[in-house]
Amino acid sequence: MTITGECFCGEVRYTVDGKLHDARSCHCSRCRKAFSAQASAYALVNHEEFTWLVGEEHLTSYQGKGGFGLQFCSKCGSTMVGIYNGQVHGVTLGCVNGDPEVQIARHIYVGSKATWEVMPDEGLQYEKLPPNDVD
Repeated sequence: MTITGECFCGEVRYTVDGKLHDARSCHCSRCRKAFSAQASAYALVNHEEFTWLVGEEHLTSYQGKGGFGLQFCSKCGSTMVGIYNGQVHGVTLGCVNGDPEVQIARHIYVGSKATWEVMPDEGLQYEKLPPNDVD
């Protein structure tokens, strides 16, 4: 399976030569700010299956605690991928083109969701991060 994605302005594009897995939505206050939304929509990818096609020079990186961070388009601001210790860890589902054949199966950090957010009925919900899991 080949999956493609791009930012809002189209200057940055990537391909995934494989499948996405472990799709989740995080409702913590940090993800709300990073994704400018009520939650993130994110799926993991095997970093060896991920390739930037064009526009990598337009990426800006932010690395937070523990080696985790984000890369986003410096032209339009689209959050493109999550990184861990400098390698692509996952993709933001809003930038994926077409059907990536994955569904959000769990919602994490719902204990800190925005007061105005109404949670969907589908998917498992966790107050924080499930045991033995990584953001």
